[in-house]
Amino acid sequence: MLMNRAARLAPVLMMLALLGSSPPWLTVSGTAVAQEYRPFIGQRGKDVIWVPTPENLIEAMLDAAGVTPGDYVIDLGSGDGRIVVAAARRGARALGIEYNPDLTELSRRNAEAAGVADRARFVTADIFSSDLTRATVVTLYLLPDLNLRLRPTLLGLAPGTRVVSHAFHMGEWAPDETILLADREAYLWIVPARADGAWTLRDGDTPSELRIVQNFQKIEGTLRPGLPIEGGRVLGDRVSFRAGDASYEGRIAGDAMEGTVTTGGVRRTWSAARAGR
Repeated sequence: MLMNRAARLAPVLMMLALLGSSPPWLTVSGTAVAQEYRPFIGQRGKDVIWVPTPENLIEAMLDAAGVTPGDYVIDLGSGDGRIVVAAARRGARALGIEYNPDLTELSRRNAEAAGVADRARFVTADIFSSDLTRATVVTLYLLPDLNLRLRPTLLGLAPGTRVVSHAFHMGEWAPDETILLADREAYLWIVPARADGAWTLRDGDTPSELRIVQNFQKIEGTLRPGLPIEGGRVLGDRVSFRAGDASYEGRIAGDAMEGTVTTGGVRRTWSAARAGR
């Protein structure tokens, strides 16, 4: 009798599974049979539906970000934990932030099964109220409007932090690299240091005024009155620009910059400090 009832219920269970509505338990002849939680593609979450990132694209995203054992990776909306697990397999410490507690628990089981539970951690939380400051790499697969909401937080992270988004852009903040894989795309940004404002630049004995206007990783402005800077770019804490026949390269550390300038094949050092510092 029990077998007959189970057989009659099989088509119903199959349909529920296809619809993404498999129940967490089923009663057969008065006996509760536990079912392990399994997410389904398209299930609704707080802000997005769940659609997992393919494993090969995950590896390409982590490659683009240059993830190493020295990194701390935070995945926003971590789902079943696959990106966190992949990062942990590379030796990195990784944190998944997920709003659905069932997915959080599933992620922990997946990390245990992969043997990386010591490096992979998962929390049930809202990504918009979570502390991301420890991250050296942030990964996400959300929606364009959510990316824009997160953008000020991401730009406030330490210069050089790598941000990788599956499928969606960050508005006017153009990616530093586009990752193409079959019919999928992902994008890499490197958080730029703050370079805008007035600086006193020393290139030799004579100080000059350097004024920079910054638009994300792109910079423009003037060096001395009337000499525009061109090709300006900030990549993490690295800065580069041209002024006349001189090419400047250097690093930004808070209110100071220093590096080398090349003119006519001759290289020398330069430094700059924010005006008033």
